[in-house]
Amino acid sequence: MSVVGECIVAFIFGSVVGLLVQRSRFCNTAALRDAMLFSTYRNTKALLVAMMILTFGFTLFITFGEGKTMHFDVGLNTFAGLFIFGVGMVLAGACTVSTWVKAGEGNIGAVWALIFTFVGMFLFSLVWSANYWPPAPVSMTGEPNLEALQLGYANAATLQEKFGIPAIVFGLMQVAVLYAIYRAILRKEAIQAGHHRDVAKSHEAAAAE
Repeated sequence: MSVVGECIVAFIFGSVVGLLVQRSRFCNTAALRDAMLFSTYRNTKALLVAMMILTFGFTLFITFGEGKTMHFDVGLNTFAGLFIFGVGMVLAGACTVSTWVKAGEGNIGAVWALIFTFVGMFLFSLVWSANYWPPAPVSMTGEPNLEALQLGYANAATLQEKFGIPAIVFGLMQVAVLYAIYRAILRKEAIQAGHHRDVAKSHEAAAAE
């Protein structure tokens, strides 16, 4: 496919995804924030379903496909960065995806959040080699490195290639864990609904007396 064709496909795909996200009001930050702070799980369940579909499809594609997978390694700095990013997104009131949607709807606060997201990403890229932990020159050799706590593709490839375990096996294991979390949320919602019904009945009984 030509470059122009790829741009057209990317534009169409991005437009469809943007429309779906805007209409569904899906937000990654809200998926965790609402579950922890407000005990509501609408976005959490949507995120889990998306993760299950993507995990299964991605590992199936790795196992049987011939595409170009993205290879990257993860250090403890990534966890620290994700935590800081999460705090920033909660303060901004949205994740990156929904910030784009709000900015498109004319929300000025979202526009500022989007601008400083890019500023932060640019500044972070300038010090990437310095803040990577363990230190990048030591650990990022392109080879599997368990001792350096590289948690990304290199060590996953080690398990897949050294022990001959196909990626789909790990994918199915992760899907099973995600589905167990999803079922636990459904049970919790059923308990909440039962509690609300009991409270409503007690109020009705008190009003009747």
